[in-house]
Amino acid sequence: MMDGGQVPESARARVQELRRSILVHRKRYYVDNDPEVSDSEYDELEDELRSLEESYPQLVTADSPTQRVGAEPVEGFPTRRHEIPMLSLDNTYRMEEVREFDDRVRKVLGRDRIEYVAELKIDGVSISLIYEGGVLARGVTRGNGFAGEDVTAAVRAIRAIPLRLLEAVPLLEVRG
Repeated sequence: MMDGGQVPESARARVQELRRSILVHRKRYYVDNDPEVSDSEYDELEDELRSLEESYPQLVTADSPTQRVGAEPVEGFPTRRHEIPMLSLDNTYRMEEVREFDDRVRKVLGRDRIEYVAELKIDGVSISLIYEGGVLARGVTRGNGFAGEDVTAAVRAIRAIPLRLLEAVPLLEVRG
């Protein structure tokens, strides 16, 4: 940060430009289902905004895209709040970040040899399934991480999702 907490006007303007752009891209992706940039291009915009806000914390606002996850629930579906927020996975496009992650895992586990399984991250398909008394009570999308669309009727039509568990448990939430 610069002496005296001064923020260059160019940084202030760039933050505003990035916020507007990110919000437009989020709406096109999550609501309109019509993205116009690749995931990596979008992530670069968010990374640049996050970096500027870290350099100039006085620019962070409660409504900044960096302070939220996902997108707003789609209109037309009932909305349900998540008891515990559904957070998103982080992306990486640099090998250095993968190595840093591996170093942290090795240190925490106290092991030299770690095996990983990697799968593609598919955006837009997160779901929370709530079972009450062993019976599927509701299915809710991730939405903005704090509230999502209640898509129970659609979830009940997916054959791979059990409507009743083999053993009744009082409450179970499955996320994936």
